[in-house]
Amino acid sequence: KITNTTPNLTEKNIDKIAELFPQVVTELEGDGGAPTRAIDFDLLRQALSDSLVEGADERYRLDWPGKRASLLKANTPIAKTLRPDRASSVEFDTTE
Repeated sequence: KITNTTPNLTEKNIDKIAELFPQVVTELEGDGGAPTRAIDFDLLRQALSDSLVEGADERYRLDWPGKRASLLKANTPIAKTLRPDRASSVEFDTTE
């Protein structure tokens, strides 16, 4: 069965981080007052303190204006799905 929504990638990523660093997962008040999980980046930074690249340190990167906004939009769950319309199709079962 095809679902109408995409998976929530943010939640899956939080699950992966929680497996490695359970101490960095916290809860915040979400929409409607319900608790929602979040990552405490200060604690994650402490956990990775030997492997951090900050500020002007050199690193390989590909950046462009709007990159952060596009990443946020790409990880936002959507509720739109393309579905076949058998009634309006011409020879639906034999089309290749």
